Amino acid sequence: LWPWLLASSGLSALVQLVTLPFFPDSPSYLLIQKGNEEACRKAIRKLWGEGDHQAEINDIMKEKGAMASTKTLRVLEVIKERSLRWQLYILMTVMTTLQLCGINAVEFEEYLIPYVSLGVGLCECLSSILCSTLIDRFGRKVLLWGGYLLMCSVLALLTMTLSLQHRFFWMHYFSVILIFLFVVFYGIGP
Repeated sequence: LWPWLLASSGLSALVQLVTLPFFPDSPSYLLIQKGNEEACRKAIRKLWGEGDHQAEINDIMKEKGAMASTKTLRVLEVIKERSLRWQLYILMTVMTTLQLCGINAVEFEEYLIPYVSLGVGLCECLSSILCSTLIDRFGRKVLLWGGYLLMCSVLALLTMTLSLQHRFFWMHYFSVILIFLFVVFYGIGP
């Protein structure tokens, strides 16, 4: 059953491969990148139907003007630019903590225990639904801090349960629940 389940994800890729050539190009791509206003109008009519869409075209033209006045920086220029230094530090910190938080170990180990991969997948779906509803309410910063704090707490509890698993028969199940919670908190926060 598992090979069929894994192969079923290829069905959506096949549907996308077949139908993608029939989709219209993005109106902003046609106007900004290609400079073809008539193709942009045609794509807008195909997407939104007939009508007056001049306001949308004006918005795209404003975006094109804003992009023309913005200078594209090279990597070394971004590093040297003092006004971008804090954003660069924050980005590096978040990316480093994402790599070192332990989610890769969970993703690797889930295939060794039967049915844990199914639970981890369900937890990832749950966390994406929760995150999409919570991010507007609390903001990204609170979710990052809360996610990392809860992940640290779960990892501390997981360390304790792994050291006590030989004393109590039910500790294995508690460890699996903690792994699921870790995945949920990872999906909500980082």
